[in-house]
Amino acid sequence: TLYTGIVIYAPALALNQVTGFDLWGAVVATGVVCTFYCTLGGLKAVVWTDVFQVGIMVAGFSSVIIRAVVVQEGIERIVNDSYYGGRLNFWDFNPNPLQRHTFWTIVIGGTFTWTGIYGVNQSQVQRYIACKSRFHAKMSLYINLVGLWAILACAVLCGLALYSIYKDCDPWTAKQVSALDQLMPYLVLDILHDFPGVPGLFVASAYSGTLSTVSSSINALAAVTVEDLIRPYFRSLSEKKLSRISMGMSLFYGGVCIAMAALASLMGALLQAALSIFGMVGGPLLGLFALGILCSFANETGAFVGLVSGFVISLWVGIGSQVYPPLPERQKPLYLSTAGCNISSGNLTSTENPLTTVFNAPTAER
Repeated sequence: TLYTGIVIYAPALALNQVTGFDLWGAVVATGVVCTFYCTLGGLKAVVWTDVFQVGIMVAGFSSVIIRAVVVQEGIERIVNDSYYGGRLNFWDFNPNPLQRHTFWTIVIGGTFTWTGIYGVNQSQVQRYIACKSRFHAKMSLYINLVGLWAILACAVLCGLALYSIYKDCDPWTAKQVSALDQLMPYLVLDILHDFPGVPGLFVASAYSGTLSTVSSSINALAAVTVEDLIRPYFRSLSEKKLSRISMGMSLFYGGVCIAMAALASLMGALLQAALSIFGMVGGPLLGLFALGILCSFANETGAFVGLVSGFVISLWVGIGSQVYPPLPERQKPLYLSTAGCNISSGNLTSTENPLTTVFNAPTAER
């Protein structure tokens, strides 16, 4: 539920930046919409809305990428700026596990993270089970792989475009955004403000990913509660009553996820928080399933003790990383410049070409 809260909060932040819509009003509206169609439509509604939402996500990313390429007069300039700015560093083989981002931490950590997501995550597994056959389940995964690569590639290109456009006038360093998560909406407003409706497409793209994830999570939580905690102990309940209980649980978990969005607002960088949650929860669960698959001599007591121990250790590490952030030398922060920003008469003017954007500087800057 905490991860789902992060997913609800992120696009609400984007909507707040792009339209000025009240942040918490957007959070509540997002949670209510997801809960509504998940409660009434169940897994089928979740899956079919996901299909259409992927198209919207790609369209939103594409609009930003295409406009950025036009602004920077070609993809070569974006790639060159990113390369010479140190943003394309694939071959850092530093074996130190405490270093934040290296080849080994990304590959090894990413392997276990994605294995946990696709191997033991309830919202994914229930989709495999809902397929007609094992063949259909495998084909759905292959199709998903192509879509996932496309979305990740678009996200990376948007990040490179963001750096290329603002490499000489970083909005974060210049205090034009109050949080790093606001940089992408800031870019959209800057380069697409002359195209009515297109910034809205970006918001729709952000919300498509949210609706997909939140509805899947709510449906999975309700299904697990009914099948594992209610059905085994109340065998006299009819399918109709269980269906109503499932709908009630969807409403309950929808409310919990909205509440968790408030906690997500206190967790700093949202991507880091989301990955931390996947590691804290997914790691012990993946270990439990691996134990059951690979060790025939494992018993119930050992599995339970191992799961609890794994949760304790992973929560200790994860919460500790939030309370005591890594040292700057471990994070290897990259250089950000404001040399291209002209500060005069209380205004901050970016001299980036071909766009010239004027922003009001905070009073403290004047």
